[in-house]
Formats: sequence, structure tokens, C-alpha cells
Amino acid sequence: MSILLPPQLQTFPDSLPVEGAVNIVVEEGIPIFRASQIVQKRIEALIDKQADDGLSLEEVVELDRYEDIDDYLSFVNRAIRNLYLNQPQPTD
Repeated sequence: MSILLPPQLQTFPDSLPVEGAVNIVVEEGIPIFRASQIVQKRIEALIDKQADDGLSLEEVVELDRYEDIDDYLSFVNRAIRNLYLNQPQPTD
């Protein structure tokens, strides 16, 4: 059995709100961590600007950091889902 290591997070983007950056929703009885609407809108704005005008160096770094956070949340969600799915099922 191999152990998966979480993605590395070095720093957070300066625009990441201290509170309300992540929402927790329940899907099929499993908690799932997602970026908040505020964070999603900032990421969309950066992606739109990247496609239209290009990003400044600071914005490229910011978008990269958001991608790192997304990778980390995906890892956490997979780990939680796997824990739930691999629990022994009660027998009657």
C-alpha cells in the first residue's frame, strides 16, 4: 500500500480572505471542502484577465497559489471520501 502525500502549500495569496475562504458541503453523507464564492470569483477574474490582457507577475503568482490550494483541497476531499468508502460495513 502506498501512502499519498498532500500537495505542498508554501504561502497563501494575499487576496485569500482569512475567514470564509472555504465552504463545507455534504454530498452523499461525506463532507466536501470547496473554495467559497468569493475565492471562486477571484480565480475566475484572474483566468479571464489571463485570456484577455495577460497577467502581471504578481497575478501569475497569485493564480499559481490558488491552484496549489485547489490541489490541496482535492487531496483532502479524496482522502476523506476514501476513508468513508473503505469503512467496514455493519453486518446484520
